Amino acid sequence: MSDFDLIADMDLTDVEGDGGEDTNILLSDPDITVAELEAVSNALQAPRLSSGPTAEAFEAEFAAYLGRKYAVAVPSGTLGLLYTLKAYGIGPGDEVVCAPYSFRETVHAISLSGARPVFADIDYWAGTLVPEKAEAKITEKTKAIVAGNTNGHPAPWAAFRELASKHRVALIEDSTEAIGSRYKGALVGTFGDTSVFDFSQPFPLVCGEGGMVVTDDIDVAVALRRFRSHRPDERSSVVVSMTAPYQGAMSDVTAALGLTQLRRVEEILEQRHTVEHLYLKYVQSFEGIKDPFIGPDVTEVNWFLYVVHLGTRFSKSSRDSIVDDLKLEKVESVAYSNPLHLQRHYFDLGYRRGDFLVTEKVADRAVALPFHTHLSEDEIEFIVATMKDASINVGAGAAIY
Repeated sequence: MSDFDLIADMDLTDVEGDGGEDTNILLSDPDITVAELEAVSNALQAPRLSSGPTAEAFEAEFAAYLGRKYAVAVPSGTLGLLYTLKAYGIGPGDEVVCAPYSFRETVHAISLSGARPVFADIDYWAGTLVPEKAEAKITEKTKAIVAGNTNGHPAPWAAFRELASKHRVALIEDSTEAIGSRYKGALVGTFGDTSVFDFSQPFPLVCGEGGMVVTDDIDVAVALRRFRSHRPDERSSVVVSMTAPYQGAMSDVTAALGLTQLRRVEEILEQRHTVEHLYLKYVQSFEGIKDPFIGPDVTEVNWFLYVVHLGTRFSKSSRDSIVDDLKLEKVESVAYSNPLHLQRHYFDLGYRRGDFLVTEKVADRAVALPFHTHLSEDEIEFIVATMKDASINVGAGAAIY
């Protein structure tokens, strides 16, 4: 038996060996099958490991999946957004309206570009940027709006499209926490002038590190590719060499994993729906939290993480105590969001606690629980029971509004 056969035969869900006391219940555990192992093995045996034909095939199939004209593979969602901002000519002196609330802190790219991130508050239920609050932040310096499909829940895209058209700014869709969700029947990733995806954990489609930017604008697609990297045969081009690249492409090894995951994405999402339903079965008996919310124009949500929102009697410190108690029971959980405006970097821009009350209220009480296809019903029951027991010590039965 070859080494590859031995790997393929391993129980990847039980890396500790006996499944006993040493086995943690992980926040994220990628859905990797023999198909992915074979794809990566083939890529490693190919004469081209750097960005090449497999990365191009991944781009083509991802664009086709969404019905977009162009897709550009990138090293991460953050770099994808940075390339996008550069493609629109956004930089120092410009402003970009965005939300301070997310798990994926992709909008760091705005600051990295030299532009100023102008935060606006979120909807309490959906966690997404509120169009009316975003519009109140628009000035003559505003060049784009970055709205995200937070935790997989689509933003109100019809309102954002109207807003972007009214003020003649670019609409950038941050789908780094969403794939397969639908708004008014259409897939996320199809609403922005340009849309950005991320494929690192705990994303359902995972290829280690990587992302994708999609657009229907050929000028933006060309600019994205020029900012991403230059091929060796392009270096002598007077036109191409006018743009200094970041040299941030996706390798064919990474693309092989991503392409195989993309071809299985519906299967993966369906299995995650089963886990979601099991969570709901046990969470319904947990008083003092709000059920997952789905907006009126949202057709389908594929959650990025299973996020539990604690009641208003819970504080940030009590939420953190619950996370610590879960850790003692070898259950990995995390605070869903550390709001951007409360991070030290953004203090230098003048932001302080109290600036975005809804974001702070929700973020202080949001706990992200393990969410992946390898979870069993017994594990989910144990996770919820452990969290309920932990909450008793810090204020169970709190009102949720």
